[in-house]
Amino acid sequence: MIEVLVVDDDTRVARVNAAYVGKVPGFHVAGEAHTAAEALRRLEALPRLDLVLMDHYLPDGTGLAVVREMRRRGRQTDVIMVTAARDVSTVQAAMRHGALQYLVKPFAFAGLRARLEAYADLRRTLDGGGEAEQAEVDRIFGALSAPVRPGLPRGHSPTTADLVRRALTGAPGPLSAQEVAERTGLSRQTAQRYLKLMERTGRARLTLKYGDAGRPEHRYVWATRV
Repeated sequence: MIEVLVVDDDTRVARVNAAYVGKVPGFHVAGEAHTAAEALRRLEALPRLDLVLMDHYLPDGTGLAVVREMRRRGRQTDVIMVTAARDVSTVQAAMRHGALQYLVKPFAFAGLRARLEAYADLRRTLDGGGEAEQAEVDRIFGALSAPVRPGLPRGHSPTTADLVRRALTGAPGPLSAQEVAERTGLSRQTAQRYLKLMERTGRARLTLKYGDAGRPEHRYVWATRV
């Protein structure tokens, strides 16, 4: 599970955001904080914390000041800013202090869910370790800024669809569902579901690889490359 700290000066908003986080599979709310001081105390007290959803406007400081203090203390916990602050200087400062994403209030559950799912995809990629070719580097840096793909059926994530798309476009040839799963960190079943959707909508093309015996293996290639 990805452990999350929700920081917001408004206790009601913090509860709503925490409820949103709890609805996304693979995420668990480790705690809430409503001031800068409380956020820092929580960071020290929680033995394991992966992600902070950080408000900027806090009664005793700013979210960015908390992030700066986190880094000064050697805490490399990931941060997604969730705030009403819209000025470009704050957005720029958040980038410079290592915030992975910036979500402007007010937002719907879908907006936060998309960013959390993208973050989970990024974690799966990074947890694989090893060395990365340029295509893999591009995928890592683009994981949290993947464009939303309109028209996906209910129950399909735009970020997961984009992850599968990048696997296909970055491959030298057709891939099986198992190969897509290995490249993306998804399960084989999830990869197969998205590949079939892409085939139905004309974005991917199915090819068959025949072996010595048994059913042919289904392999997919991005349609623009055919």
